[in-house]
Amino acid sequence: MLALVLAGCSEDHDRVAQPSQIAPEDIQSGYDFLQPETQSLQDDEFANPGYLWVDKGQALFNQAPENGGPTCSSCHSDDSRPVSKAAAHYPAIDELTGKLVNIEARINLCRERYQDLSPLEYESDELLGLTAYLSHLAQGEPVSVKIDGPAKKYYAAGEEYFFLRKGQFNLACSQCHNEHWGEKLRGDTISQGHGNAFPAYRMEWQTFGSLHRRLRDCDSGIRAEPLEFGSETYTAVELYLAKRAEGLAMESPGIRR
Repeated sequence: MLALVLAGCSEDHDRVAQPSQIAPEDIQSGYDFLQPETQSLQDDEFANPGYLWVDKGQALFNQAPENGGPTCSSCHSDDSRPVSKAAAHYPAIDELTGKLVNIEARINLCRERYQDLSPLEYESDELLGLTAYLSHLAQGEPVSVKIDGPAKKYYAAGEEYFFLRKGQFNLACSQCHNEHWGEKLRGDTISQGHGNAFPAYRMEWQTFGSLHRRLRDCDSGIRAEPLEFGSETYTAVELYLAKRAEGLAMESPGIRR
């Protein structure tokens, strides 16, 4: 799929001509488009259900694996390979493979390489918990990612997908989140589509979920075929969205409608 996106348009999927990007001074978190009651729920560490996953992730981060391998915390401390702000700077290129990875993929790479453990399944409570914990540690840190060098092709692919018309409704992400943000869609206000609050608790789901789950929902909503969790293309879109949101503070665990 990444190769198809890099190749540009196909017979069935036309690329939307890019309108001007959202001006840096107009960048707003999805938090700003929530009802005051929902904002209050996100702000309350006792009421925000996302903190159940943060707590689970913290326990897993400090828990010794059954195989006797090292804990995550034994490798990552404030003095050695700190991770307190890392989530704000992902996706990033994995130096060993040269491929783009998000936080979920980085967690699984660490499990396989250093703990001799199997990767965790996407959307499992364990992976969501660890991702939530690491993202929460970065809460308040401005989003900032690198898009040069090996990351350049992924950024281009993510941008291409964002402006690509797809599905039976023949819509692109940009048409909602660049051209019509702040307007009403039924009872909701359209946000700018940033990912700085994910993983997040979404009211529609009545549970916690990753940014890739949200991307799959968007594709399903326009009647396009959702891609696999952890797909190269969705990770490229995640990189594009992170660069687009540069400067916004990390909010996870966020609350979204």
